[in-house]
Amino acid sequence: MPEPRRDSRREPQDGPVLLYGIHAVEAALRNPRRAIRRLLLTENAERRLAEAIAARGVQAERVIPRDLDRRLGPDTVHQGALLETEPLPESSLAELASRTDRGPIVVLDQVTDPHNVGAVLRSAAAFGAAGLVMTRRHSPPLAGALAKSASGALDLVPVALVQNLARSLAELGELGLTRIGLDGTASETIEDQRLTGPIALVLGAEGKGLRQLTKESCDCLCRITTPGPLSSLNVSNAAAVVLHAAALHRQGRAG
Repeated sequence: MPEPRRDSRREPQDGPVLLYGIHAVEAALRNPRRAIRRLLLTENAERRLAEAIAARGVQAERVIPRDLDRRLGPDTVHQGALLETEPLPESSLAELASRTDRGPIVVLDQVTDPHNVGAVLRSAAAFGAAGLVMTRRHSPPLAGALAKSASGALDLVPVALVQNLARSLAELGELGLTRIGLDGTASETIEDQRLTGPIALVLGAEGKGLRQLTKESCDCLCRITTPGPLSSLNVSNAAAVVLHAAALHRQGRAG
């Protein structure tokens, strides 16, 4: 018998999700899907977030920076803002596929660095991606450093967490998407692809790149042309390059 498909919704976790930094907290306050538990702000942060606080109708608790340092660690750049919240509802692959008129879906193959994933989300928001797909394991929590690096994009770009990436790529194919894997050793280049229509851009982790089964689950593999002395890009930089290229194709401005 075929294995039953697991519900993609996140299982309940112990304790609240912590978001910090002005942009991450402001985006969460402006997102009606975010359930607010506590909002802790310094005087300066409360002044900077006054409009978002008033629009959401929540009451902030006044703290001093040292209070947040104790809670988050002295090296955390919290900018005087900490929000205790609930995880966002997860999106399904079908929901993301229904949004591909806006742009491609970004798929990450076990990218574990929260700053890289946050930067990818930021580019996804800037260039109009339909959403982000990550593996449930071997991916960073959708909170904390990731949210800070995303600079608010975590509350703007829908995310689907999946158990098995190869099966999920197969499902995206069944939903009509062309799956383009980014691989530095590929013979084809991303510049020669027509990045329009429903597509998924699949990117691997720093160093190891795409796993073999992930490569086999893509319709084609492409590399980014890099004429300079370095032949590879950080995964978040690669995502920005291909998302910008896709945006130009949608606007009919690609060369």
